[in-house]
Amino acid sequence: MNGPPAEPDQPVEAPPPLDPERPARPGLTTFTIEGRAAPGLFVVGWLATLLGAGAVAVGVLGGGSLGAGLLFALGLALVTIGLLAAAGGQAIERRASGGHRWAGPSPVLVFACGFALAQLLAVGVSVVLRPLGVDLPRPAEDLLRVAIPSASVLAVVSLVVVGTGALSWTSMGLNRDARQALADLAWGAVIAGPVILATMVVASVLVSLLRVTPESPLPPTGELGGLLVHLMAGAVIAPVSEEVLFRGVATTAWVRRFGVWPGILRGALFFAVAHVLLLGGSTLSEAVAVALVGFAGRLPVAIALGWVYVRRRSLWASIGLHSAFNAVLLLVAHVATRSGAGPA
Repeated sequence: MNGPPAEPDQPVEAPPPLDPERPARPGLTTFTIEGRAAPGLFVVGWLATLLGAGAVAVGVLGGGSLGAGLLFALGLALVTIGLLAAAGGQAIERRASGGHRWAGPSPVLVFACGFALAQLLAVGVSVVLRPLGVDLPRPAEDLLRVAIPSASVLAVVSLVVVGTGALSWTSMGLNRDARQALADLAWGAVIAGPVILATMVVASVLVSLLRVTPESPLPPTGELGGLLVHLMAGAVIAPVSEEVLFRGVATTAWVRRFGVWPGILRGALFFAVAHVLLLGGSTLSEAVAVALVGFAGRLPVAIALGWVYVRRRSLWASIGLHSAFNAVLLLVAHVATRSGAGPA
């Protein structure tokens, strides 16, 4: 099935020509304010990030005291401000230079901004709930754990990608009326079947070789209420924000810079790496094995998501695949848990 015809502002369009007449501007790692279009953002970016990282480190080493906690929160706030300033400044510099096929911030820097903001918001929620003695049930905690990073990613993309003019929501592939969006969602969902089979084969081989099984980010509760909350988190909220970041921003940026398949593969590797950053184990070898299984097991769906996005010219299509993929895995895990538990 062929996708809709390409439109002028699509992520797979030919890269804009470089302008050799414009003078080169210093990059993010060149420590000078001379010749910069946004010198203030450059200074704030580096200064706030470095000071914030130092405050976070001291806060962690300070144990569980109130002062250490406050210093940790302050450090997170400074890191977040610094990374946002750096990302915004980088986008402005690239637009001003006219020498970049991708005139926006680095996708890795956008991810770092979202991660830092999510940690800051999580600390803020904890500060509010803990004195109130609120003890959330596990499904609610899981939903919050997904919703906070998702909201952070959307906020960061809106600020440093859309807000700087690097991309519009339309050029990320959200330019569909309701009927076309539903068609794209269904088109992507249909692809989920073969992708799940490929993922199961890869994961089974790796698990049998390395004898480790990564824990699900949303472990089944065995209850219908828990399943519904997990479906909302894993099949609705997470796919939207992750597709905006990894396909709408990252794959678009790298397709424009390097071409279609190099861009898809870079986006897939980025997606897989980002999902194993916080995995661990009781030993170093176990942690490495868990990360390897988690990384390689996500590559089939990551590549498929990039291909669907570029092929269909629509973020709705990759959201459809991502949502269907996650929903099926959550349902299978729920059924397996219920079967293992026996009759209620």
